[in-house]
Amino acid sequence: MLTRRIILHTTAYFIAVCLATNRLATAGSAAADDASARAFISAIYNSYTTGSKDGVRIDSGRKLRRYFEPVLAAAMNKDQEYAAKHREVGKLEWDPFIAAQDYEIKHFHVAIKDTAPGKATATVTFANFGKPVTIVVDLTAIKNDWQIYDITWPQEDDEPDAPATLRAVFALKPNGAPTSAH
Repeated sequence: MLTRRIILHTTAYFIAVCLATNRLATAGSAAADDASARAFISAIYNSYTTGSKDGVRIDSGRKLRRYFEPVLAAAMNKDQEYAAKHREVGKLEWDPFIAAQDYEIKHFHVAIKDTAPGKATATVTFANFGKPVTIVVDLTAIKNDWQIYDITWPQEDDEPDAPATLRAVFALKPNGAPTSAH
C-alpha cells in the first residue's frame, strides 16, 4: 500500500531527476553554442593569420549578410553602395575585424562568454605589428547561425571622439534603429 511518505519521497526523487536532467541538457546546449560561436569567430580571424593579405572581404551585400545581423548588414551595404555611386570612401575606412587597414597577425586568442540564450560575446586578442589589440564581438544567433551584432574596438589616444563600435559608425542604436539618415 502506498503511504504518504513513499509518495512524497518518490515525487521528490522524480523532481530532482528532472532538474538534474534539465541542467545537463542546458549545460550541453551552452557548450555547443560556445563551440559554434568560437568556430564562427575563429574562421574569421584565421584568414588574417594565413599570410594572405585579403583578410575577410565584406565588399558585397551577400558577404555582409553572411557575417552581420540584418539591420547592421543593410546599413553597411547602403553605405557601400552610396560611396561607390559617389566615388567616395564609405564610413568604414578600416577593416572592422582588426580595427586597422594593414595587418601582420601571427596568432589570435578567442574567449567566448554566453550572455543570454542565442547571444554571446567573443573577446579576440592578438598582436598587430607587435601592438596588442583586443576586439569585442557581440554575437546573435539567427536561424541557428551566428552573426555579428556589434564590434567594439579599442579607443585610440589620438582619436578619442572616433566611434568605438561598428553600430556607432553607422549611427545605429543598440536596438537596431538608425539615429540619423545617410
